Amino acid sequence: MKTVMISRVLGLALLSSLTFACANTNNGTKVETDATTTITEKSPELEKVGYSVGYMMGKGNREMLDDLNLDTFEMGFRQGYADKESALTEEQMQTVIMGYQQRKQAEMLEKSKAAAVTNKAAGTTFLTENAKKPGVVTTASGLQYKVLKPGTGKKVTASDMVKVNYEGKLLDGTVFDSSYKRKEPAMFAVQQVIPGFSEGLTLMQEGGEYELYIPAELAYGETGAPGIDSNSTLIFKVELLEVNPKMPEQAAAPVPAQ
Repeated sequence: MKTVMISRVLGLALLSSLTFACANTNNGTKVETDATTTITEKSPELEKVGYSVGYMMGKGNREMLDDLNLDTFEMGFRQGYADKESALTEEQMQTVIMGYQQRKQAEMLEKSKAAAVTNKAAGTTFLTENAKKPGVVTTASGLQYKVLKPGTGKKVTASDMVKVNYEGKLLDGTVFDSSYKRKEPAMFAVQQVIPGFSEGLTLMQEGGEYELYIPAELAYGETGAPGIDSNSTLIFKVELLEVNPKMPEQAAAPVPAQ
């Protein structure tokens, strides 16, 4: 029974389509929620459960519901939890939520289209200027690379597995992925990653360190990816540690997948 109840609570926290504001953490140990309530790991269990559900609901839905009226959300949450009569009928609530979702989806689509155009233009400008810089080479596909440190070991082929350290950045310098930050090299098949990254790897030898400048069409294109907008040009610093390394029994670290 307890397992079922806990699963339902976590399900509510992770899958709920509504959210309320969550507090800022202080080194992950102490959080002030308002003037009179403080949550710590020593707080009573039910206080920690309530806070955890609320925090996860807020964190998980913050971007989707960025203009939520928190006052009326709290009112509805409290009345619903107390099983009081609602101010709106169930049909009215379903209608207004559906309308809201449709409006937000339309807004997101328009923003995505605008970002795609802006990112494409920014990428073209960057690559045009970057191609003129000393040491930058442009391949037939449009990939650009710069050798930071030449390798002396095995050369990579398209059918190989590799062990690398890498850092991926957007044109504005935002780091969206980094094995350095995880403090663990990544191991994956050369053909497992985005085309520009795969091509860049096949130019390298063990011990080499390159910087790759990947046009959107050789990266995530118009679709984009989590943390990467449509038509984004990407910059990767790649350090090739080993070709065809012995694979660990555990799953490999995350990679810039296709």
